[in-house]
This record gives sequence, C-alpha cells and structure tokens, in this order.
Amino acid sequence: MKTTLILLWVARLVAAIIMLQTLYFKFTAQAESVYIFSTIGLEPWGRIGTGIAELIASILLLIPHTSWLGALMGIGIMAGAIVSHLFLLGIEVMDDGGQLFYMALLTTICCLFVVYKEKATIFRVIKKFA
Repeated sequence: MKTTLILLWVARLVAAIIMLQTLYFKFTAQAESVYIFSTIGLEPWGRIGTGIAELIASILLLIPHTSWLGALMGIGIMAGAIVSHLFLLGIEVMDDGGQLFYMALLTTICCLFVVYKEKATIFRVIKKFA
C-alpha cells in the first residue's frame, strides 16, 4: 500500500513538473514554442491555451482528490502533442534530440498510471452523474 502511494505521488509529481516547466517557454513566447505552434498553425492562441490547460492540469494533479481529473487532462493534452510530433513536427524539433517528444511520452505514461490507480474514484464520479 505504501509503495503504491509513493509511486502514485511520483507519477503525479513527474507529470506536473514536466508540464509546469514548459510554461515558461509557452508564456514568454520562446523561439521553440513559437516555431512549434506556428508549424501546426496555432500560434499564438494554441500556445497560450495549451499553457493554460497544462497549468490547470498540473494543479489538479497535485491535489489528491482531483488528481484523476488532472491526469485525464494531461493525457488529452499530451495526446495532442504526440500526434503533432508524429504527423506535423517530427520527433526532433529544432535539434532538441526528441526531448519534447519523449517528455510528452513520459507525461502520458505517468498520467495513465494515475488514472489506473484512481479508476475507482473515476467510476464513482461517473456513476454519480450517470
């Protein structure tokens, strides 16, 4: 039980930290972020909107009662990033060695783990509103 709780917190923290550390680049219009969102045709609103969504997802991930919701948001956001890399940007963007792509994969894996561990809560919420 204790090991599972530790792993759950590690997954939450890793996903939240990765999403939070990219906010600086998105909100300050750093060259790489502008290039990415220009390439996919979503500059500047896609960059800013994605940053806001990542901020909300990160906050939700760090609150135990809402971590499942943050994880679901994170999966959705990262799915968009992964699809963009695979079909529009390529794995490597501006000679980053694929770092952004691999961070998106790691974030997705962490969020999937959180969703799996919080599945009882998710089903309870669905049942409540269904």
